[in-house]
Amino acid sequence: MQVSPVVATAPKSADAGTAAVVIEGVDKHFGSVQALRTLSARIHYGRLTGLVGPDGAGKTTLMRILTGLLVPNTGRVTLAGYDVVRDNDAIHVASGYMPQRFGLYEDLSVMENMRLYAQLRGMDSDRNADLFAELLDFTRLGPFTMRLAGKLSGGMKQKLGLACALMARPKVLLLDEPGVGVDPVSRQDLWRMVQALTDDGMAVVWSTAYLDEAERCESVLLLNQGQLLFDGPPQELTAQLEGRSFRLEDVGAGRRSVLTEALDLPSVSDGVIQGAGVRVVLRDGADVAQIQALADRTQVHLAAVPARFEDAFIDLLGGGPGGTSALAERLPPVELDSEVAVSCRKLTKRFGDFTATDSVSFEVQKGEIFGLLGPNGAGKSTTFKMLCGLLKPTAGEAHVVGHDLRRATGAAKSRLGYMAQKFSLYGLLSVRQNLEFSAGVYGLEGGVRRERIEEMITTFDLGDWLSATPDSLPLGHKQRLALACSLMHRPPVLFLDEPTSGVDPITRREFWTHINGLARKGVTVMVTTHFMDEAEYCDRVAMLSRARLIALDTPDALKRSAVSPERPDPTMEDAFIHLVESADREMEAAA
Repeated sequence: MQVSPVVATAPKSADAGTAAVVIEGVDKHFGSVQALRTLSARIHYGRLTGLVGPDGAGKTTLMRILTGLLVPNTGRVTLAGYDVVRDNDAIHVASGYMPQRFGLYEDLSVMENMRLYAQLRGMDSDRNADLFAELLDFTRLGPFTMRLAGKLSGGMKQKLGLACALMARPKVLLLDEPGVGVDPVSRQDLWRMVQALTDDGMAVVWSTAYLDEAERCESVLLLNQGQLLFDGPPQELTAQLEGRSFRLEDVGAGRRSVLTEALDLPSVSDGVIQGAGVRVVLRDGADVAQIQALADRTQVHLAAVPARFEDAFIDLLGGGPGGTSALAERLPPVELDSEVAVSCRKLTKRFGDFTATDSVSFEVQKGEIFGLLGPNGAGKSTTFKMLCGLLKPTAGEAHVVGHDLRRATGAAKSRLGYMAQKFSLYGLLSVRQNLEFSAGVYGLEGGVRRERIEEMITTFDLGDWLSATPDSLPLGHKQRLALACSLMHRPPVLFLDEPTSGVDPITRREFWTHINGLARKGVTVMVTTHFMDEAEYCDRVAMLSRARLIALDTPDALKRSAVSPERPDPTMEDAFIHLVESADREMEAAA
């Protein structure tokens, strides 16, 4: 798709080597917290620059300094030739900013948001009809101008945010985690748009928690604890891990225990499940002997594989967490009367004329990790809420640990844990009060209540935050608190709706260490996610699209379904896009 110069407005004469942003010795602190430490870097026109790092690394602080919303304590930043402090008004014209959280008005329509944003930027919206039309065409929001922003899917909200950020024809576009909560199909659209903008000369900074996104950037700034650890093409960092990435092939049903063993080896820096296999990264200078001995003991083949940027990222930060979940180790094995923990048959939910879930059927076995994937708006969260007893089905039936949700909703709720997609704890209560409240809701009393609360505080590293409100927590700690509250009563079934959305890769690994450990104890886990590497941890994956179940199989089988001459070894993201696009074509042909 050709992009009009009205949209992509950085001057064609700007050479790709010209610095659009110059950061010189920037420090920023908030009281005793040092957010940025003597940071220096250059960001160039015509180039996509990734900004990556764990929670609390300083990414959002840097973004806000670049937009003129924060003033550095020391150092200097120029953007498009303007000083971000002295020339603050000019910065707002030269830059476009899309914040981490959806910052538009949900009770206004798409067009009303665009008109309002134009007025805030000093533009006459009535005289810019052509610009509006081109932005709507560029973001493919043309058919949705009358829809309220609050009714848009996650991907469409991000596109609207991008359209508004481009309103003033910026030379530098700053995107703070635009891919969070967005499905792979919508992320592909965002990439298409951003690539067109950089091709036209714009400088784009893309802050991200998705390391596959960082790998696609031309240059990466990697921050940790406010310091710049790496500045350059991602391939340069990845090359430092040559010969240190391996995969234990076809491990099968024992892959969770093999991963736990591998992560506890001194020679292993990181490890993840990949379908039926286990991928590991060795520490710098470590011998392959320990991991080869594990392969021999489990009678599987050990193969060298190319390093990824994610391998290098985790290794540079000192490696991932260990493989043993202290939380899971304390749990007794789960015992159920049936091997089927969750089932639904022709489950359907309608809201007026809109069908959110359409005749969905599946069964989940005890101790299984079951993934529910699909584009934004496919019906995943609606299905979850029905299985948790939070929504009453329009038709069909569902059972959780033997309880029929049509008649025994209360009994079923006491046997499950639910972590909602949006942080849903009480903002006016402190962290400790939220834990106390959750313990009370699940009927925990006396010594057991105190023991469980202390267990959650220790396991999820909440000790320093007990008097804080949830809204003041870093995102990773917010998610830890939500998971702690959902596990307080040790449920045999756990529903996790995008539990790691927006958190950094190390925190995601920590979550999955707990999830894997819980599954090994017989806890049934149902999870939705837009991280396709997380789908690899699942025993089976159900794919939804347009409210219908379109595929149900193991991650490896779903990847095999996407094999083609162009994609001989497809990723889970390739499989996701292939299945959704194939289902869309079939539905459109049948209509």
